Amino acid sequence: MELAAGCGIRLFQYRNKTGSSRDVFAKAKVLREAAARLDVLFIVNDRCDLALAVEADGVHLGQDDLPLDLARNIMGRHKIIGISTHRPEEVTQATRGGADYVGYGPLFPTTTKEAHEAPVGCAGLRDIRPLTSLPVFAIGGITLDSVEEVVASGANGVAVASAVFDAPSLEQAMRDLLASFRTL
Repeated sequence: MELAAGCGIRLFQYRNKTGSSRDVFAKAKVLREAAARLDVLFIVNDRCDLALAVEADGVHLGQDDLPLDLARNIMGRHKIIGISTHRPEEVTQATRGGADYVGYGPLFPTTTKEAHEAPVGCAGLRDIRPLTSLPVFAIGGITLDSVEEVVASGANGVAVASAVFDAPSLEQAMRDLLASFRTL
């Protein structure tokens, strides 16, 4: 996290689908403390209980997670809630329901999720952009080569994993991704 924050990344999501509750909590607590020290936002994937337990800045929910209205009741108005969306009606529902941002995709084929929706491409992103005034984070298979088109299609940000973790240099990959935003 320190390296990424040093490169200028300001929002981090902790996602762990396989660890025990105790291990996930311990790791999330360490990451939350680092995020606070680095003055960056820290979001927990899927779990409101964990987000509250570690005093995260918010939670990111999938379509099969706790419904947005219940999550808002648990998290409160001051916490960030993001929603993964894959279709126009889900974007509209998240916007009307009071989400703070939407993740939209997958835009391209991705290897970081075993089961995922069919890729929607940049055309799908362009189609949903008029449906919401919320920030839209594009997800799924985004690479340095695709960032310019993704942003031009309406994304306010991108969520990446393989584009950084599979790169020869993590630091250079992060710097290149951020630089591509600055030149747009």
